[in-house]
Amino acid sequence: MNTRYDVIVIGGGAAGMMAAGRAAERGRKVLLLEKNKHLGQKLAITGGGRCNICNAEEDVHRLLAHYGSAKKFLYSPFSQFGVSEAFNFFTAHGLPLKVEANQRAFPQTEKAGDVVRILEGYLRSGNLEIRTNAEVPGFVVEAKKIVGVKIKGKTLTAESYILATGGKSHPETGSTGDGFRWLSRLGHEVKEPTPTIVPLAIQEAWVKSLAGVALDDVKVTFFVERERRFWVKGRILCTHFGVSGPLILNSAGKVADMLHDGAVTATIDLFPGRDLGVLDTYVTQLFDGNKNRDVKNVMKLITPTGTSSAILSLLPQLDPEKKVHSISKQERKTLVNLLKILPMTITGLMGYERAVVADGGLAISEVEGKTMRSRMHANLFITGDLLHISRPSGGYSLQLCWTTGWVAGNNA
Repeated sequence: MNTRYDVIVIGGGAAGMMAAGRAAERGRKVLLLEKNKHLGQKLAITGGGRCNICNAEEDVHRLLAHYGSAKKFLYSPFSQFGVSEAFNFFTAHGLPLKVEANQRAFPQTEKAGDVVRILEGYLRSGNLEIRTNAEVPGFVVEAKKIVGVKIKGKTLTAESYILATGGKSHPETGSTGDGFRWLSRLGHEVKEPTPTIVPLAIQEAWVKSLAGVALDDVKVTFFVERERRFWVKGRILCTHFGVSGPLILNSAGKVADMLHDGAVTATIDLFPGRDLGVLDTYVTQLFDGNKNRDVKNVMKLITPTGTSSAILSLLPQLDPEKKVHSISKQERKTLVNLLKILPMTITGLMGYERAVVADGGLAISEVEGKTMRSRMHANLFITGDLLHISRPSGGYSLQLCWTTGWVAGNNA
C-alpha cells in the first residue's frame, strides 16, 4: 500500500472536506482521515438539522465586521472564496440555497444531511482516498519539520498537511480539541477555548415548561445585581434547560462576562412595541369583549401561542377558572406588568455539548491569511474552528470553514 501522498487532511468536517476536495480538484493525491465512522457528523446536526450554510451578506466589509479583530486577517482568504463563491459552489453541485431573516442561508431542502451528501460527492470526483475510523494521535516531527502522521502503528507521509479537526463544541461528534493539543506541542500559541455561542441555563420552571415554544419579536433585558446591562430584540426558543435561538446564542459571550460580576437575571417583554398604558388598554378591551369567559381561555387571546398556562402559573393569586368580569383592576394591572417583565434567572451557560462555537484556538498572527499556512511549519495548513476567530451564530462559522478550507486546499 502506497503511504506517500501530496496532501494529508486530518478531519472530515466542513473545513476538512472542502480542503480535501479542492486539493484533489487541483490534481493532488489526497488522503482524508476522519476518526468517526462517517464524514461530517457535526455538520449533519447544525442549525437544528437545517444547516445555516452561510450568511448571504454580499458587502464584504459588513460581513467581516462580524469576525471582530480578525477582520483584517480575513480579507485575503475571503477575496479568494467568499459568500458568492460558497453560493456558486453549492448551487453548481446541485444544492440550491434560500435566504431567510438576517441573511441566513439554508439549503432549500432544509436538510443538513444534503450538505454532507454534496460534499461527499465533491470528494468522490477527485484523486482522493478517504479513511474513516482513523484515529490520529498527532504529527511525526523531525528537526522541527512535520514528516508524517501515525495511524495504527504505520507512518503516513505527505508534502503538506491540512489540520481540520475542529474546535471543542459538540464533543459527541468528535470535536474534542485534538488539534489544539497538537498545535501546542508544535510550539504554536493556542488560547484555551471556552464555549461562548451557547444557550443559557435558566432556573425558572415556567421557562422549561415551554420547551419547544418560540417567542417572536420579544425584548430580553439582562441585569447584574438588578443593574441593567444590555437588551436585545428578536426571537427566542424555550428549551427544557432554559433559552436558546440566535438572539440568545449571540448574547452568551456578554452574559458569560456578567456572571463574573454577580447574579444575572433577565426579563422578557412580550410586547416591546407597546408601553404599559397601551398594553393595558389592549388587555382591557379584550376583557370587556369576553366578560363571561374563563380567564384561562381569554389569556390564549393575549399571550403567544402555547404560553398562557405557563404565564398564569406566575400569578397564583389569579384563578384561571375565574370569569373575566370578576377580575379586579389590580389583578389586571399585575397581569399587564408581568407581560412586560417575565422573570428569568440565568444560572450559567450550557457547555461544549450544546455550543455552536467554542471561542479560543490558534493565534491568527501565526497563520498566513493568504494561504492558511503555519508561519512556524511551512508544510502545515490550519483551518476553521482551530483558528482563534470570534463570530456570532448566523452562518458565519460555516462560511469560515468553507473559506479557510478552500484556501488551504488551494495552496497545499
